[in-house]
Amino acid sequence: MPEGSRARYNLVDMLGKLRANVLRAVIVVGIAALVSAGAAPSARIDAATPQAAPAQAAAAPSRPLVDQYCVGCHNERLKSGELLLAGVDLTDVARNAAVMEKVARKLRGGSMPPEGRPRPDKPTMDAFIAGLETALDRHAASAPNPGRVASRRLNRAEYVNAIYDLLGLEVNGAELLPSDMAGFGFDNNADVLSITPALMSRYIAAATKISRIAVGSPDVRPITQVYKVGFESRALRANEDMPFATVGGLAVRHAFPLDGEYVFRIKMKRNGTVSTIEGIDEDEQDIEVRVDHQLVKQFKIGGKYKGPDPGVLIAVPEDDKDGQVLHDYRMNADGALEVRLPVKAGTRLVAAGFTDSAPSPERVPRRGRLFGGDDPNAPGIDMLYISGPFNGKTPETTPTRQRIFSCHPSSAREEETCARQILGSLAKRAYRRPVTDADVQPLVAIYKEGRASRDFEAGVERGIEALLSSPKFLLRVEREPAGAARGAAYRLSDLELASRLSFFLWRSLPDDELIDLAAKNQLRGSLDKQVKRLLADRRASRFMKDFSEQWLEVRNLQGLDPNAPAFDDSLRKAMQKETELFFESQVREDRPLQDLLRANYTFLNEQLARHYGINNIYGSHFRRVTMTDERRQGLLGQASILTVTSYADRTSVVLRGKWILENLVGTPPPPPPPNVPPLKENDGRSKPTALRERMEQHRNNAVCASCHSRMDPLGFALEHYDAIGGWRETDGGAQINSTIALHGETIESPKAFREALLTQTGEFPRTVSEKLLTYALGRGLEFYDAPTVRALTRDLSGHEYRWSALLLGIVQSTPFQMRRAAETASPAPATTSSAAAR
Repeated sequence: MPEGSRARYNLVDMLGKLRANVLRAVIVVGIAALVSAGAAPSARIDAATPQAAPAQAAAAPSRPLVDQYCVGCHNERLKSGELLLAGVDLTDVARNAAVMEKVARKLRGGSMPPEGRPRPDKPTMDAFIAGLETALDRHAASAPNPGRVASRRLNRAEYVNAIYDLLGLEVNGAELLPSDMAGFGFDNNADVLSITPALMSRYIAAATKISRIAVGSPDVRPITQVYKVGFESRALRANEDMPFATVGGLAVRHAFPLDGEYVFRIKMKRNGTVSTIEGIDEDEQDIEVRVDHQLVKQFKIGGKYKGPDPGVLIAVPEDDKDGQVLHDYRMNADGALEVRLPVKAGTRLVAAGFTDSAPSPERVPRRGRLFGGDDPNAPGIDMLYISGPFNGKTPETTPTRQRIFSCHPSSAREEETCARQILGSLAKRAYRRPVTDADVQPLVAIYKEGRASRDFEAGVERGIEALLSSPKFLLRVEREPAGAARGAAYRLSDLELASRLSFFLWRSLPDDELIDLAAKNQLRGSLDKQVKRLLADRRASRFMKDFSEQWLEVRNLQGLDPNAPAFDDSLRKAMQKETELFFESQVREDRPLQDLLRANYTFLNEQLARHYGINNIYGSHFRRVTMTDERRQGLLGQASILTVTSYADRTSVVLRGKWILENLVGTPPPPPPPNVPPLKENDGRSKPTALRERMEQHRNNAVCASCHSRMDPLGFALEHYDAIGGWRETDGGAQINSTIALHGETIESPKAFREALLTQTGEFPRTVSEKLLTYALGRGLEFYDAPTVRALTRDLSGHEYRWSALLLGIVQSTPFQMRRAAETASPAPATTSSAAAR
């Protein structure tokens, strides 16, 4: 369970009827303006530099070779793989590009012709593939097809980042908006980011809450937010936000909307059977509550009434007064863990945890660290409740208010001018372009409504609410230039390119420097410099985390519950953090892509180091560690990857092999056929067999063998890692054999397997390029994107396969800088006037 998952804000006031009508009009007019086909000021019907065709000479693809090796299966009668090659003219690239790309991909991946069928020799095959790809690349260079990214809304992560960059306010997106679907492996895919009336209502409700907190509105009413602790270790410091010399507990960033009093209350972990508080029967425990690292309260709990609880199994007799007192204490002792304190407005770090100290030999806390493990009966914090504000007052200043109020009117006459300045400045960032009076005037109109209801700040609050509800903020729309032919490729405006760039590398809004450059049509001339600047910024960590979690599927760790005694939420978080820090170091240090699989370092804390069998690493702090054990080098030695590719109770060579084919090699297998029989498990009576033997029996089914012959060997190479990434020599008592044959070579170790994936297949750089291009564009790749991927891979080979070359290559590519016009005319927004009038 994620640390510090919060309860939802209470929505205490609804928009007034007039206010809702004005907001609705702003939204409708905004949508109409965004979808209109009018040209953006700086858009030009011009082609960006197309991807160059390969420099080396290559013979035209051989039709006789196709007839000899391919048509026997891919003909009108068999139609294998729904692919017909009998009548394909390989010289007519424009008409047959989709089929030719499919053929090139299958041949390059080595999956065709299938094993057991006649194949040409390697030089002949390589020459055919080179001829095929050269013809396709030349066609793409002469007639570029950049594809078309649909208009889309901000996804939840982008929305949260945009709010922080715009207002300096941290919000919990999970409280405000539903989770996003994924398309082609990523949740920023435009095709799944549509918006419905119900979802628009959620965005409007979020805008109301955010604007009130940002300004510090007196309309904010007391609410209670709940932060729950999962099943983390109670014997370790919870994370880097916790004070030193504490164990267990939690640390959360809480937004205090007003200066006022807030109530902090702690609920303890209870026994799941009898509901008594755990760990308070013998020892007294100290619990600290801190706000921004300052100690604000210290509680004591436990050790007051010792001995067994007479009310655990049966009711305590009425005449047993001592027993009743003891039982009541064991049930309700945490009722005293409450304090009311004054807190200044702003987002602050709140931490609650146990002190890890033993001032005397007679009083040693019952903590797992002292006994080499985690005591399940040790005391633990279950929930932290924060209620308020009580007696709240609008703060004089907070970082968010400083960002919003760029001016302060000294008289009523100056208020509207100041409001226009505030809203105009925010609108420039929120709308991602210079704004005009037509953009600002609707916001000022809503400001006036709020001003009339109370005061200047109430008007600004309403204006911000309208801005955050506007489609100009919520939607990313790239408008076609006037006169663009249907289906023609055109060049994005510099402002649209600035948005693509910032949402790619920052997952958020472009800053003023990007917007100003783009407004002057000077962004393309300084694109290299801007890419380097964006990557050097701390905000680039967002894309590194977001991309790696989804590409490598590490995000799926949150939904897994492995059946392993060593696994808890603390280990889950450590696994995820290791991969996050490792990937970010690879990009920031501009390492070769191949180092993802062969790097000799990682990032560990004490718990994860113990899981890997590594000694002399202590504490919750993650630090860079050189890995001398070759079994733990690179991504394939990390527990996060090995856990998400396993079942809850055992490993899976199928899941691991499929993961490698999809994410490292780029040749995903087809979906399994229906009614696949389950794998036979060890029954505990007969002699146990290793997973490899059981899978070999499973592959005797001819229907299964075609795919499993590709997947299973890749998974067997990792079979020494158990279902949570620990190293093992046996599986259920049977000796493990992880030796495989890959492309004719025997692979006997994790290091040899990594090198084989990098050298024998040669597909890893291409696959990384495909995944990152998919993420950068926000759409799935099609056959016409293959020339771009090949150009990126060729360019990488000339730059030592470094991340900087790939990132810059993507930003400079045709699909990133251009867009294809719609094949059909967009419908005119005929109802705009009437809707706006309503």
